[in-house]
Amino acid sequence: MPAQTAAPATVVDALLDLVTGSACAVCGRPGRVLCRLCRAALPRVPLRTEPEPCPPGLAPACVAGAYAEALRSLVLAHKEHGVVALARPLGDLLATAADGLLPDDRAPVLLVPVPSRASVVRARGHDPVLRMTRRAARVLAARGHPVGVRRLLRQVRRPRDQAGLDADARRRNLLGSTRSLAAPVARVLATRPQPLLLVCDDVLTTGWTARESQRALEVAGLRVDGIACVAATRRRHRARALVR
Repeated sequence: MPAQTAAPATVVDALLDLVTGSACAVCGRPGRVLCRLCRAALPRVPLRTEPEPCPPGLAPACVAGAYAEALRSLVLAHKEHGVVALARPLGDLLATAADGLLPDDRAPVLLVPVPSRASVVRARGHDPVLRMTRRAARVLAARGHPVGVRRLLRQVRRPRDQAGLDADARRRNLLGSTRSLAAPVARVLATRPQPLLLVCDDVLTTGWTARESQRALEVAGLRVDGIACVAATRRRHRARALVR
């Protein structure tokens, strides 16, 4: 009997679509939530970026690419439409961004997700940023980095909708909305050597959401070494590729 061969990707995708009714979040091709062609086209080089204007004191920031086209589609499908399978490719992109902030000496690293309101997490059925941050940690660990994920922050006040707000209005809207969690922070402070601390989020816009998380950690006595995000909005950022 002739040896059986693996089914072509197009056949597998067709079967997946028949069973699950899914389609690629980027191109709409029936099958996987991210088809092989679109996955292969995702960025693989970290970009150092800075909002314009940049929040004073914002830690160095890296992203995987611009918040447009494929990355925008993936973030929205994962966050707003509950396509949780996209946490894997988004986590891979977040790992790419984080890699641009890591030293070569394999120092311990702690990834801290930007917190979401509990009511929003319940409504969505999952915490998108936490989910992709955990995936990013697994990717970085596989590359030899000693990496952990720690939830050190919580939202204590609900900011009003940020749409239409300029940078200064966003700063005032977010200031004081995030606090650190005393017990987890104390455990990090007791760790020797102190890990490299990266704040993680999906999209970097004005930088004030990341800066508020950074502020809350610094008030608790921790040093934030960088901001890692999947994407940055194009109009507000200047970016350059990092050669590793």
